[in-house]
Amino acid sequence: MTTINILHLYPHEMNLYGDHGNILTLVKRLEWRGYKAKVIPYEPGDPFPRDVDIIFGGGGQDSGQNKIEEDLLEIGPKLKKLVENETPCLVICGLYQLFGRSFKTSDGHLIRGTGILNLETEAGPERLIGNIVINSETFGEVVGYENHSGLTTLDNPEECFGKVVSGAGNNGKDQGEGCFYKNCIGTYLHGPILPKNPKVADFLIEKALARKTPNTKIKLKALDDTIEESAHKSAASRPR
Repeated sequence: MTTINILHLYPHEMNLYGDHGNILTLVKRLEWRGYKAKVIPYEPGDPFPRDVDIIFGGGGQDSGQNKIEEDLLEIGPKLKKLVENETPCLVICGLYQLFGRSFKTSDGHLIRGTGILNLETEAGPERLIGNIVINSETFGEVVGYENHSGLTTLDNPEECFGKVVSGAGNNGKDQGEGCFYKNCIGTYLHGPILPKNPKVADFLIEKALARKTPNTKIKLKALDDTIEESAHKSAASRPR
């Protein structure tokens, strides 16, 4: 039985807004298809795992970002190598920001990032909160909930995860949301994102299986996503 190793970055400090639901979604959608999922929680000072098939990191407060900064910079080159080698990756809110070059807080403190994604973030004067709908060239309509004060600017706006249909997105100005680089998705969409957007979950799974078994043609078994689709439609219909 093929085992997919899911690296969960900093689950203690960076696990707000239902982020653990994304891990549960990946695990169950793998198991329902006959694969085994192994979740590897990683905290500061832990040995970095040798075998990583999917990277996941969630959101956290500024204080949490400060606590993980030094360790994240230390493992940054290993994460960057994985991303450059097209390991599928989903990072949300706080870790999305720190996969960029830096995040400047409201008091002017600079939290250094890994530079894996070509973007920078600084705190804005107010929080951007509410339901959000975006349109992605790869996934179609994607829904979620945003709650962030960070204003993110991409070096290349065309690398955004999707275009905002309703909501604020990266900065409330350029209509971009998130960042999509190789197989790495960075986004502000909480909710959590994967239960209501199974296409995104299956993208991560399919890319992981393709890298794990390079000589095997990957065709994911179809699942009954009636509940997931209902949740998606309900979220998309809610006013911001």
